[in-house]
Amino acid sequence: MSRAVLLSCEGVSRSFGVRPLFENLTFALFDGDHVGLIGPNGSGKSTLLRILSGSELPDSGARVVRRGIRVGYVPQDPVFTPGRTVEEVLLEALAGDARLEDYEREARVGVTLGKTGFDDLKQKTDTLSGGWRKRLAIAHELVQEPDILLLDEPTNHLDVEGILWLEGLLKSEPEAFIVVSHDRYFLENITKKMIELSRVYPEGLLQANGSYSEFLEKRDELLRGQAAYQETLANLVRREMEWLRRGAKARTTKSKARIQSAESLIDELGESRVRSRTEIAKIDFTSSERQTKRLWSCKGLGKSFEGREIFRGLDLLLTPGTRLGVLGPNGSGKTTLLRTIVGELEPDEGTVERADRLRIVYFEQNRESLDPELPLRRALAPEGDSVVFRDRSLHVASWAKRFLFRTEQLDTKVGSLSGGEKARVVLARLMLDPADLLVLDEPTNDLDIATLDVLEESLLEFPGALLLVTHDRYMLDRVSTSILALDGRGGCGMFADYTQWESSRREFQSGEARQGDRPQAGRPRVKKLTYAEQKELAQMEATVLEAEARVASAKARAEAPSIASDAAELHRRWAALAAAQVEVDRLYARWSELEEKRAAGEN
Repeated sequence: MSRAVLLSCEGVSRSFGVRPLFENLTFALFDGDHVGLIGPNGSGKSTLLRILSGSELPDSGARVVRRGIRVGYVPQDPVFTPGRTVEEVLLEALAGDARLEDYEREARVGVTLGKTGFDDLKQKTDTLSGGWRKRLAIAHELVQEPDILLLDEPTNHLDVEGILWLEGLLKSEPEAFIVVSHDRYFLENITKKMIELSRVYPEGLLQANGSYSEFLEKRDELLRGQAAYQETLANLVRREMEWLRRGAKARTTKSKARIQSAESLIDELGESRVRSRTEIAKIDFTSSERQTKRLWSCKGLGKSFEGREIFRGLDLLLTPGTRLGVLGPNGSGKTTLLRTIVGELEPDEGTVERADRLRIVYFEQNRESLDPELPLRRALAPEGDSVVFRDRSLHVASWAKRFLFRTEQLDTKVGSLSGGEKARVVLARLMLDPADLLVLDEPTNDLDIATLDVLEESLLEFPGALLLVTHDRYMLDRVSTSILALDGRGGCGMFADYTQWESSRREFQSGEARQGDRPQAGRPRVKKLTYAEQKELAQMEATVLEAEARVASAKARAEAPSIASDAAELHRRWAALAAAQVEVDRLYARWSELEEKRAAGEN
């Protein structure tokens, strides 16, 4: 059964200055399509969405919308008239619809605000957090009952609860949508079709039906086919070049045609190679290589802000190799917790122990350390025209290229850079400082998926301790060794991973925890240390050092070149390495448990 075309692009092109963003794009959105739109930073995703919404014109080509179709558009950074209430924003959205009576407008506004989670219709837009501003922008479009909804990075500024809410909403309405996002779990859960915008593809984009994971499989198959074709083409070019160098003795019509064919093959190979050349930012955090086993710890830590309890009774131990993810609703105090840990804020209660001369590198969520008036070259290299990275001097142009900046951008002011570019500037600055403890507050905002993959690999390889606040569930799952969840009412709890936290959340929502406020998800109350446990704790650091030495030995055995071709022996040695690492992780968990028990006995 054929489906109706709601919206289409026909040969659409758009340039930014002299640089083309995309050329001759052609695709259609059908009734019932749930589309995810991805692509590298700078490929023109937001520009294409604005063209589809009708708010921006293409340089060439046409946008075609079926008669009577309503298109809603949620920009990446919504702006509202100051002083308006959330109810007024939605009523203004319906003001131009002459078909509606006043009571119908009010009813539609009430239903939409309830659907999007607002319970205070008179709240001023100026007081809304970033996450609630994004919800209001979505409500502003939904109240108009669009046939197509276009959303640009809708998960930015939403907490995990908000993202789960949005997933449920998009599965039920509207009938068709296109969403630009780098959130891989979000894309996996809501899409039925994927489009990737990239010069890697001959047509400028790749379309595939199915979920995000199915798209990845199809893309991999296509790119492997392209690589095979490029190799075949290269062989043909080599043969033709040999023939040309020998020289045709008779300039017959046939030989002239072959020369033209060879030139055409060379051009085609050149275009194919240019398209397949992909650039990825090189992210590699520098560790101080410190051997201290206890980098940062706290007992009974508590903090309030403007009379509201942010967290209380927090016991935490950060050691090399700890990768702690932090979850919590918007406004629950995740950033306050990070600022307390890095020392920008003092706790109201509890004790903190830091290793001597602890080196902390901190990525701020709002990138406040960036001066918008500063030229890019000075933001990347504050001390001159070069930087020192791992004892090696690099010219600022080379350093900029590592983060996908072109030489002609070096005099551009930081304030005019895109969100993804600003994030890369901050990452570039952080990489220059060796760290014992890496603290990242929402580093994923505005980064494309390829850069996220590189960032995750770098975090997995970082040998120090990591504290990570992010709403990117894929990154949390892949990187974190444990999860600290704040509930927004002062409670906090530890979870093994994101899946365990989500399971606990579902249990609570289904009514398995109904008495009073949500209980703290931490460990049960503990008794004093026994004599045997006191001895165990006293010897724990030495025990951990021995276990880590066994890991190092097992790793050396597993990587020995002499067994590289012996599959069975390789398997045994890597299994032994995994078992040794599990034992180290168990010991660190036991160490933390004993410390908590000792602290409880002292109170």
